[in-house]
Amino acid sequence: MAIGKKLIELRERTGLSQYEVAERLGIQRARYNSWEQDIANPRTPMIIKIADFFEVDPNELLGHSAPIPGWATSKDKRDFRKMLEEDGELMFDGLPMDKEDREKILRVVEAVFWDAKKKNRRKPIDE
Repeated sequence: MAIGKKLIELRERTGLSQYEVAERLGIQRARYNSWEQDIANPRTPMIIKIADFFEVDPNELLGHSAPIPGWATSKDKRDFRKMLEEDGELMFDGLPMDKEDREKILRVVEAVFWDAKKKNRRKPIDE
C-alpha cells in the first residue's frame, strides 16, 4: 500500500480533516496533501512523528509487513506464501471480514508463523 493511501485511511479513521492533521503535525496542509496524493513522501523524522500521531508502527505506515527471518529457507517462504494465498474468506461471527481487517489478521498470522517456525527448528528430533 502506498503511503498516501495509508495516510488517507488513518486520517479518515480518526475523523480529522487534512487541515487538522497538518496543524497537529506542525506543517502546511498543502505539504500533507502532497503526501496523501503520493506526489511527495515525508522524510524519516516526519514518518516517525506521523506514526506516533496515528499510534501505528512506522513500518505499518510504510506498508511493510513483518520481515522474513534470515534463517527461513526457500521452502519455508513457499509454505508461507501458499498459506496466505489459499482461497477462502476469513469470517468473524458468521460475517466475512473486510479487506482492512483481513490484512491485519494476516500480519498477525505472519508473525506467529515465523515464531512457530523458529521454535520448531530448535526442537531436537526424536529418533
